[in-house]
Amino acid sequence: MALKEEKYIWMNGDLVEWKNAKIHILSHVIHYGASFFEGIRCYKTPRGSAVFRLDDHLKRLINSAKIYRTESPYSIDELRKATIDLIRSNKMPSCYIRPLIYRGYGEVGVYPMNNPVDAAIAVWDWGSYLGADAMEKGIAVCVSSWTRPSPNSVPTVAKVGGNYINSQLIKMEAVANGFAEGIALDASGFVSEGSGENLFMVSHGVIYTPPMSSSILGGITRNSIFTLAAHLGLQVKEDSIPRELLYLADELFFTGTAAEISPITSVDRIAIGDGTVGPITKQLQREFFKVTRDGEDPYGWLTWVDGKPNH
Repeated sequence: MALKEEKYIWMNGDLVEWKNAKIHILSHVIHYGASFFEGIRCYKTPRGSAVFRLDDHLKRLINSAKIYRTESPYSIDELRKATIDLIRSNKMPSCYIRPLIYRGYGEVGVYPMNNPVDAAIAVWDWGSYLGADAMEKGIAVCVSSWTRPSPNSVPTVAKVGGNYINSQLIKMEAVANGFAEGIALDASGFVSEGSGENLFMVSHGVIYTPPMSSSILGGITRNSIFTLAAHLGLQVKEDSIPRELLYLADELFFTGTAAEISPITSVDRIAIGDGTVGPITKQLQREFFKVTRDGEDPYGWLTWVDGKPNH
């Protein structure tokens, strides 16, 4: 579905009209994938509009750039203010937010350091990432033939544009074969993650998720699951997961800013549990939506667009 154009995009400190938010074709980022980005959501709640874990996302953005010896031209405080100002300027009660740091126009060549570092933030309306019924009914996925990069080849801790070439291969293969998403394995053959989501498995009442060493992105929503599960008295373990345990799981679900908490009801056309959304997944969804949709925030995760919540 084509993007609905909004009024402004923030670029290097200025609000630029959407249609004029352009870069040069010889910008380094286009040729070598040197972009560092985030996906963040602003939710409309009964208490006002609020951005979910904004500072945590912005910290990861700057850390992703740091891994590639790239210094952000803007501080977290400046990026936070720019994000809120942009949402207000576009008059959006809810939206998806895409902050981006990238190597711009200067030289063409693999070596990036002589190119300027630019920044931009865009916001747009984006609904359910994995389909309208994904939250309630779950999705069918497959194990991809493509694996995640090995730990010493491409750092998956960084959310960098170049990494998503691998994600595109995983997603295209899954869709071509009639699935909503693919699950990639790591270089050792253990479960890693989806093309753009972290993965959780429920077995005998315990929640498992692959460790950072399985070439995953350290997701902000993934991290939130640890907190929400503890609040519910549930145990979460980081552990290597062999592929075959996916088929024997009681429940599986994806997490991510775009995917939120999306249940998985089959893998490789093998039903997970009874083939419906499981009770622990539903519990976690309810707790997550209490924060994001209802505006109840005991964890300090929300940044209010208007400065404070309505009571």
